[in-house]
Amino acid sequence: MPINNYIASQPPEVQPILRQLYKLVKDVVPQAEERISYNMPAFYINKRPLVYFSAFSKHIGFYPIPSGMEAFKDELAGYKQGKGSVQFPLNKPMPIDLIRRIIEFRAKENGQ
Repeated sequence: MPINNYIASQPPEVQPILRQLYKLVKDVVPQAEERISYNMPAFYINKRPLVYFSAFSKHIGFYPIPSGMEAFKDELAGYKQGKGSVQFPLNKPMPIDLIRRIIEFRAKENGQ
């Protein structure tokens, strides 16, 4: 289980958040293929990227690919972003409902 190994290698205070994100992806898209890509947990459907996430010292990086960012740009406006990524600060609650809806959107895009 490479993703479990990734989570176990992270600081103890971040591991529960990473486990929560992992469980969320698996709950929404149980058939998603798991792998490590770009040194972070990655999920694929139909051989196409779904989402990635990664732990950093002050935030969780969430990568729903540019289309996921565009579709939720208004709701993500309060977070620091890159072209296909958003940073969720560790000192604030994770926006689980928003993340769930982004995963659902990306799954539909990938044919689920």
